[in-house]
Amino acid sequence: MGRFVFLALLGMLCLISKGFSTNLERLMDNVLVLRVRNIDGSKVPVPLSCGEAFQNEQVTWKKNGVPQPGLQGNYIQVTVQEWGGGNYTCHQGPEGPTLNYTVIMVQLEPDNRTVILEPRSHEQDYIQCLTRNYRGLFHCSWSRSVERSDATVLLVKGHRNHEPVLCEVESSGSGMRCRDNVCPYEEERHRISLTVYMRSVYRLEAYTKVFFLREIVTPGPFPHLHLNGSVFKWDYPESWEKPCSFFSLLFHVKVVRNGEDCHSNNPLDEKNISKTEYPIDPIIIKPKRFVFCLRAQDKHTEGPWSHWSHCTVNRLHDKPVCFL
Repeated sequence: MGRFVFLALLGMLCLISKGFSTNLERLMDNVLVLRVRNIDGSKVPVPLSCGEAFQNEQVTWKKNGVPQPGLQGNYIQVTVQEWGGGNYTCHQGPEGPTLNYTVIMVQLEPDNRTVILEPRSHEQDYIQCLTRNYRGLFHCSWSRSVERSDATVLLVKGHRNHEPVLCEVESSGSGMRCRDNVCPYEEERHRISLTVYMRSVYRLEAYTKVFFLREIVTPGPFPHLHLNGSVFKWDYPESWEKPCSFFSLLFHVKVVRNGEDCHSNNPLDEKNISKTEYPIDPIIIKPKRFVFCLRAQDKHTEGPWSHWSHCTVNRLHDKPVCFL
């Protein structure tokens, strides 16, 4: 009978409680998420159970390690006020061992009102992902706000077309490495979906990013970029897919004046080419000192451009200085 009452209470918590629209979801083992539309002044009842195995035990409760004399028995109801979630532990008697626990997290909905992470771009993109090829390994990162620098990752959920995408959070807590089981030669039909659940004390925020792998494939640096006579030459990035005839790159070359960077809008010369070499035309490139810039993108998908590699050339010296 007690179990039925508990389940009924849990099912009813998609309800209006004293004017506050709420719902309750079990996010993972021992973690409940209370979603509240209006947090100010909210008081929401939440049912808890120590577990069926302890139905006949003398069960007492603690919240965040503090005894709660008014809470006794296997099935209880607590009141969560505003952001006042917590870690509720049940014990075998007042001084007995811990039997079980439930963490209650509070999340605003529907807009989530994010304060834990900072946007990484003008499009309010909180998570940025990147990979060097189509082998299925990729890296994602984010930036915590100064006020929530102690926030941690509670859970990561990832999938593509119902198949799991596994991720491992880095020790810094500011990124993760993920693996998608994909064949590099197959055309992508379904997007990858990642949701990162961030917690700050008992506040929970969910950040979702959805993308094709081809949208985040960014070529790496170019080995052996050098000037041979009057011709710049380079190789495909070592991390790029092979054969290169199938995974072709488009190269963006730009020549700018000495002292200017590769983002200059007033180049001496600029072209998109497919070859891995570029002859310097002395009629066009007249200065003795100039900067040669090179970046690339997947030729067929027109994915993101790589970072600029560049060489500073002084024709009065033999060797240019190149930065990959």
